[in-house]
Amino acid sequence: MIHKHTQYYFRHLKDDIPAGVVVFLVALPLCLGIALASGAPLFSGLIAGLTGGLIVSWLSGSQLCVSGPAAGLTVIVFNAIESLGSFQGLLVAGVLAGLIQLALGYLRAGIIGAFFPSAVIEGMLAAIGLILIIKQIPHATGYDTSYEGDESYMAETARSSFMELVDAFGGISPGSVVISGVALLLLILWGTPWFKKQKLLKLIPGPLIAVLWGVGYNLTVTQFAPAWAVSAEHLVSLPVSEKTTDFFKNFMFPDFSYLANPQVYVVAVTIAIIASLETLLSLEATDKLDPLKRIAPTNRELKAQGVGNIISGLLGGLPITAVIVRSAANINAGGQTRIACFTHGLFLLLSVMYLAYYLNYIPLACLSAILLHTGYKLANPALFKKFYQKGMSQFLPFAITVLAILATDLLKGMAIGMVIGLFFVIKANYSAAITLIQDGSHYVLSFNKDVSFLNKALLRKFILRIEADSTVTIDASKANFIDHDILETVEGFLATAPDDNITVEVIDLYGKEKIKKHEAVVVLNDRAKI
Repeated sequence: MIHKHTQYYFRHLKDDIPAGVVVFLVALPLCLGIALASGAPLFSGLIAGLTGGLIVSWLSGSQLCVSGPAAGLTVIVFNAIESLGSFQGLLVAGVLAGLIQLALGYLRAGIIGAFFPSAVIEGMLAAIGLILIIKQIPHATGYDTSYEGDESYMAETARSSFMELVDAFGGISPGSVVISGVALLLLILWGTPWFKKQKLLKLIPGPLIAVLWGVGYNLTVTQFAPAWAVSAEHLVSLPVSEKTTDFFKNFMFPDFSYLANPQVYVVAVTIAIIASLETLLSLEATDKLDPLKRIAPTNRELKAQGVGNIISGLLGGLPITAVIVRSAANINAGGQTRIACFTHGLFLLLSVMYLAYYLNYIPLACLSAILLHTGYKLANPALFKKFYQKGMSQFLPFAITVLAILATDLLKGMAIGMVIGLFFVIKANYSAAITLIQDGSHYVLSFNKDVSFLNKALLRKFILRIEADSTVTIDASKANFIDHDILETVEGFLATAPDDNITVEVIDLYGKEKIKKHEAVVVLNDRAKI
């Protein structure tokens, strides 16, 4: 078995190693940018990327899914660092979140992702996109206060974030604006159909071009026009290792004294839920993109992410999830097996160990441009239009989720969105599952599809409408499943029908769930199953 697997991986090395390099080039600025947006040490983003690439790639059941720090967790992480008062407290929450995910995997909770309405999930992603835009504009303009002060979204009110956004335009640094403006333009151009058709350009990821532009511009203007350069505090600041062994001194470890703080457990559960959900959604999307249409086991993925988060937390890394942007880059670059994801982790490791000095030339405005572009893709106006065209039952859960997250926080907003989404699901199911048609003194009560306990109130309402001295046909031929609660209600009606001189005919009710037969009142049709 091992021999066959080894052969399989070796056969695809020619595809996987170039794909791994492309994913590395996409992941490096994203790891740094997400750490920046999370208000965490930049090194923590790289540790999370390393864990996803070097460890989770082998534990996952997916050949193509890439794991690492996720934009979807930035808001939670920033608020958590603020509420706990320490990044080391967040690391404890990350380890606990990993243990919860591991337990979820063993409890076979992988199916959970299927129960979230797509309108609510899309609303969550759109809200994350808008928050990224709101929070990254100060970085993109080089607004100093944004780096020193509190960058968390929703610390007190939404107003504080919007005020900071407005202030950012009053403290513009020309160098940062040029870097982020041109970088954004490059990223947009790189996504146009013409650029995608060019074989050579298609191999070079847009985020890399944005970073090279920022570094090149800043080095040039520092020499010839210092007023247009960005200052040192607006550059990436990674610890530089003089010797290889120095690299290991940069790791930060969790402070387990935070286990006494109840807030740690709230943060851990929040991270575990959102990370698991984002992972399951990314996994589903990756399976759809996979040219070979391989289906990855969801429970195994939850276990892999759990182990990944435990290790990342213990080493000082951000929480991780499976991420669709990097997974899509892997597939687009021709990746075939998990070797591509592992290769990206290997290159991340080498770059941090030996290239940190050069990475520190990257302006933060570059990373802001990449995150602004990511935010725009998540909150694309076309997405709002698409949901509006689908009708109110889809648009309202989507729009309310977006507004609720912006007005409160991610978890509360998702809960509000779920309630709204569930309301529309129940409403649609409630009205379509059971119908009552009256023709004189004859009634036809039809079960049009699977009937659950949610329809019990409607069934009772219909039964109360049936008048005495009438005949009733209960037609269940279109239903494959009838809930026990529904059958109990029908059974109660069958038992009391003779009192009102009601004759009942049952079609195809038996066999879907056993109920007592009331021979005195049930006139069996030829199709009834005894």
